[in-house]
Amino acid sequence: MSGASGTITAREAGLVACTRCTRVWAAGTARCGRCGKPLVSRDTHSLSRVWAWWVAGVLCYIPANLYPMLRTRMLFTTSDDTIIQGAIELATHGAPVVALIILIASVAIPMGKFAAIGWLAVSVRRGSRATPQARHRLYEIVEYIGRWSMIDVFVVAILTALVQLNLAASIKPGPAALAFALSVIFTMLSAQAFDPRLIWDRAEDDTRARTSRA
Repeated sequence: MSGASGTITAREAGLVACTRCTRVWAAGTARCGRCGKPLVSRDTHSLSRVWAWWVAGVLCYIPANLYPMLRTRMLFTTSDDTIIQGAIELATHGAPVVALIILIASVAIPMGKFAAIGWLAVSVRRGSRATPQARHRLYEIVEYIGRWSMIDVFVVAILTALVQLNLAASIKPGPAALAFALSVIFTMLSAQAFDPRLIWDRAEDDTRARTSRA
């Protein structure tokens, strides 16, 4: 950003970067000549899409925890387990590590992503005491761990495929499996809709405001 160090932003230099391949072009270029993606200096509707996908993800995450993730049938008995009940069942049957992984991937990570994305979106509007470097790093972490959020759905799919013992036992996904998968997808779309360049724009505005007050 511009300031005492004498550095300027790409936008101030009349440049725009492609968010797909990171190639830099002159401002006003319609499309990236390398990958063909439309070029925009800032996505003005970014936060609207972030909140829309975020709300959709939260709404799907609620039934994902209230309804059964697994439906297990053993001879003449049938049991329905939610995510937490399934993790407890695994822990009591000698698989505490697997139970812990499921709890982290299905409860801790999704809730952490909701909190992180919501906080980033609010900080762009209202500012934050956290440095832009720290906020950008948090955004990169959210983007990176998003691919691991489907582990619970993968476990259900693997168990459904492996534990099919004719009439003796069967495992089928419950209604929470679809809700959880949709929640993960919507949360990933929310993170991808966020334009991290807005973090640095806010930092520039805050710096100018402090300078003018001084």
